[in-house]
Amino acid sequence: MSAAYAPEQWKDLFVATAGASAALLGLLFVAVSINLERILSYRGLPERALETLLLLLAVLIVSICGLMPGQSHVAFGAEILGVASLMIAISVRLPILSGDATGREAFQWKMSRWGLRAVSMVPLWLAGLFEPLQVAGALYWLGAGICLAIAGAVASAWVLMVEILR
Repeated sequence: MSAAYAPEQWKDLFVATAGASAALLGLLFVAVSINLERILSYRGLPERALETLLLLLAVLIVSICGLMPGQSHVAFGAEILGVASLMIAISVRLPILSGDATGREAFQWKMSRWGLRAVSMVPLWLAGLFEPLQVAGALYWLGAGICLAIAGAVASAWVLMVEILR
């Protein structure tokens, strides 16, 4: 079986991303705890904090699923699809508030929030869809989704930790 559809060949990636996402989740909780009063005082930032948590949680859960021994690629695909679908369903329900922004600035804010959510979760969802079918290099989509989710979460965490203090 090609590496694009064999989760057991991706074990090192899953170990690394499970550890990295768990560590980043811990740091995110600390950052939110330290800045909780400020985060709660800005429209849209509590939702951004939850969005960031969901991105890292999706990576963590998918990585843990990838480490489960003896499961078929069909089962793993179903797990990825389930996690991605749940995260998409939750994030679609999250309001996207743009603080005090109006007009073009508010539109750009909303597009950046929706863009981050889509760019991070759609590749995971596609991986879950493609893995059972063994098409389109499924696990490479998963790798891309993991990288994009971590990058997006780190960027949002930076805002929650540093930019909020400016």
